[in-house]
Amino acid sequence: MDTKEAILAFSQSERPRRGCSWPPQLLEIYNGLPIMKNTPERFLRPLIGMIRTRSTCQENDLGRAVSSVEKSLNSALVMMNSGVLSEATFHIVQAISAVTTIGQRSMEFLIREKLL
Repeated sequence: MDTKEAILAFSQSERPRRGCSWPPQLLEIYNGLPIMKNTPERFLRPLIGMIRTRSTCQENDLGRAVSSVEKSLNSALVMMNSGVLSEATFHIVQAISAVTTIGQRSMEFLIREKLL
């Protein structure tokens, strides 16, 4: 990770982490409601779409970490489409963990470089 990547990762990691906190709460609400076909997906698909990030640096650690977040969010959408809302929550929590790791690693790098 170089300085530019670390600064971008650190500054941008908070947005998806905060965004990922909403879908599990909404899924829990929907779990308590009577069955409504495709309702969770209709509301959560755009929300998860806004959270998703793209990375052009797929060959380094940051690119692999962002890819892990994408994979978890895609798995959550598949679980919602399958009607297994509790499993979707699990995958969203994995995405939260991956995003937190990105922010933590970039912050540690910036501290080592005495930029933070």
